[in-house]
Amino acid sequence: MAQCGLPDDDAELRRLLTPEQYRITRQNGTERPFDNAYWDHKEPGLYVDVISGKALFASLHKYDSGTGWPSFFRPADPTEMVEIPDPASGEITIAEVRSRTSDAHLGHLFSDGPEPTGMRYCINSAALRFVPVDQLRDQGYEQYSAWF
Repeated sequence: MAQCGLPDDDAELRRLLTPEQYRITRQNGTERPFDNAYWDHKEPGLYVDVISGKALFASLHKYDSGTGWPSFFRPADPTEMVEIPDPASGEITIAEVRSRTSDAHLGHLFSDGPEPTGMRYCINSAALRFVPVDQLRDQGYEQYSAWF
């Protein structure tokens, strides 16, 4: 399911997603820390949008932030990120992060990440689907193989 078309309507989206995926991506939910699929996931590969299949993050840019959510210091494709500033959230939080193609709520961007960017994309696992390195070609993500 690489970079497929989007579902035609909300009913189809509800059918395709788990209730948790729908709550996170469409109702701006947040998973519980340390109780989600990818917070401690270390396999090399690509994390893609659970709705659109667009590449979002690579395992090469993932790190343990100690927060209990998958954290990345940069996106795989910055053009796929929509950052909505949240001025009321405090000094460290910069923005809500959404997927440009599917408009899925992904998580939040913070300014307390590691070098080289200083950014922390704190992302809900339910908004992601993981594609292992050995499946990149078969699933239509061959252009990212050179990263690994």
